[in-house]
Amino acid sequence: MDYVKRNGQIANSFYNLGLERAQIRDLTGAAEALKKSLHFNKYQTDARNLLGLIYYEMGEVSDAIVQWVISLNLQPDNNRCDYYLEEIQRKPGRLEAVDQNIKKYNQALWYAQHSSDDLAVLQLAGIVEENPNFVKAHLLLALLYMAHEDYTKAGKSLYRVLQIDKNNPKGQWYMSIVKSHTGRAEIEKRKLANAFSHKQMQDDDVIIPPSYKENTGGQMIVNILIGLALGMAAFFFLVMPAKTKSLNNIHNKEILNYSSMLNEKSMEIDKLTEQLENTTAEKEQAEESLSTVADTSGGIITQYSMLAQILQAYRNDDFKTAVQIYANMDGSLITDGAVQPILQLVNEDMAANGYQVLAELGDQAQENGNHEQAIDFYEKSLRIKPDNPQVIFSEAMVYKSMDQTDKANELFGQIIMNYGNSDVAAKAKEERGY
Repeated sequence: MDYVKRNGQIANSFYNLGLERAQIRDLTGAAEALKKSLHFNKYQTDARNLLGLIYYEMGEVSDAIVQWVISLNLQPDNNRCDYYLEEIQRKPGRLEAVDQNIKKYNQALWYAQHSSDDLAVLQLAGIVEENPNFVKAHLLLALLYMAHEDYTKAGKSLYRVLQIDKNNPKGQWYMSIVKSHTGRAEIEKRKLANAFSHKQMQDDDVIIPPSYKENTGGQMIVNILIGLALGMAAFFFLVMPAKTKSLNNIHNKEILNYSSMLNEKSMEIDKLTEQLENTTAEKEQAEESLSTVADTSGGIITQYSMLAQILQAYRNDDFKTAVQIYANMDGSLITDGAVQPILQLVNEDMAANGYQVLAELGDQAQENGNHEQAIDFYEKSLRIKPDNPQVIFSEAMVYKSMDQTDKANELFGQIIMNYGNSDVAAKAKEERGY
């Protein structure tokens, strides 16, 4: 059998298996089968499109876009993924929401890793409310609930995970732990035992025929021996010859296949070399296309739009708004020579005055008890002017008020080490206990 044709058949088999599993919502199993299909035939665009749909269903939108972009490069015409990408582009806020959800999830993960479980739970609750199919967020939220022995809420999150992906390994494992702590496992065990139990028979349930004769122990042994003898005879005379013939046929086919593969070895090496070169070119095209698709979320167009918003804020004498927009902009993506002088003027103004506005906004947020917003404003201020010990000290005090002593001490240490002659160095030493 031709090597390429054989790989194609294997890829189609795994694709069909993935399709069957996807239809019964075994999304994890379907993804594994589709990855194997693409391993044997990377040009199987149907498998790649379905894999993207599975990622999308599980809340992994960025992974879905990667698969669809690669598929579109492999098959530019009559490709279903073109419709999926157009649907996403019709909703400009969708990619931005996905990007924000990923950032929030990473922030929640950081909170969980640094013993700020309450903040992590709040963050994750908002994520799953906005994106109910985000499986990873549900699993992390359930894990945090389990850590605090709130097994009822954990069960609700895990129930949602298993609705989306019924054979999710982590979801099933966590759910078994939840059931064992809520008594649900024992209830299900009793229900299963009752379903397969039999009612004890009474005397009047069976009518004993008058011709019935109970077998003696010796007669039973003789009957068993006769049955074994007949079974072995049937096996040796009927089953064994057919089995031997089948094994010989399989062995002969394997010998022919190996011979064919050895004869075509040099041809396969040439094909693999060509495929490697094509794969490299396709990867570069896919990365370029992905960058174009994601342009609506944090890309070049967005940066030009933000610069226009800053200029409009200047016209309205709303410097505070201009500063806040500037803090979220990535000016390195703006490369147009005609726009560079305008951007330079904005950069100079922000370096001279903008950082102080952000610091004041941080102070106001801290006074109002909004610690997270205060930290965000301080971070943006330091992004414009990193060399500002007063802002670093203010941020450290916010962390201290949030009982995040390690982070606060780290910032106090920066002031002591790098700004020993500043006005706040003595205060930082006092806060550190020096």
